[in-house]
Order: sequence, then structure tokens, then C-alpha cells
Amino acid sequence: MLLLAIETIDLNGAESMFTLLNNLNLTEIIPTKVSIWQLRSSNPIRRSHLRNNIKISEFDALIRIVTEMSKYLYPYIRAILSSKDNYKLSPQNWNNFQSRYTELIQERFNTESIIVQKLIDTNQNENLYKKVLLNLALCISDDGYSRLKTVLLNL
Repeated sequence: MLLLAIETIDLNGAESMFTLLNNLNLTEIIPTKVSIWQLRSSNPIRRSHLRNNIKISEFDALIRIVTEMSKYLYPYIRAILSSKDNYKLSPQNWNNFQSRYTELIQERFNTESIIVQKLIDTNQNENLYKKVLLNLALCISDDGYSRLKTVLLNL
């Protein structure tokens, strides 16, 4: 969900993630764009689900990507959260994020799954969408990597 939120904000998200892999010297762990796709496809609610276990090094690499992308996208994340908090005055950023996020979920996840059907229902999931953005916003600090890893391991 975090990677999908990043792609929602950055229209070139997949390409940016791969560039970031090179910049962070993580290409030994995740060597190609296809490798990123394979890791993301290990999520059982995705439309094209692959049954494979993620290695701890791959998990760490994905967390590094999320934290670094969050730092880069923080001004946009902040603007979206601000739009949600001041919805009556400026709903456009929140509405655009929510609409695109829902479209990406429908496009990439198995919409026959009850879990995905609940994710698509924006009335029920405004708080979930906000929590995803808050997690991205909170992982921009120096301890962001450790904080996000702890959150994900405790899910």
C-alpha cells in the first residue's frame, strides 16, 4: 500500500524507484525493474500474485526505497494531508490523491477479493488512506527507516 501511495503521488514512481535503487547501491539485492515488480507481486491481494517469500534483504531494500521516496515526495504528501485537514477550503489535492489511489488499487489488485472491495470503498477508507500518508510522512526523519521497519513488522 505504501509503494502504491508513492506511485499515486509520483506519476513516474516505478522509474523513480529504480533510479533510487541505483543511487542507494541496492542493485545487488534488487537488480532490475522486473525484480521490483516480482517483489510487489508477492502481495496476495494483487491481481497478478506470485507465491514467493521476500528475503529480509529485499524487505530492507523496499523499506529504504519507501523512506527515500517519502523524503523526496514530502512536500506533496504534506500538501495532500493539509488538503484533507482543510477539506472545506481546499479539497482538490485530497480528492485527486484519493481518486488516483483508488484507481490504482482497482487496476492492480484482485477486485473480486472482499479485502480489495473494502479498500476501494472511499467512504470506509478515508482514514486508512490518511494513515498510509501519515506513515510516509513520519518516515522522512533520520530514524525513518527504523520507524517504518518497526511499524511494518508489528502489523
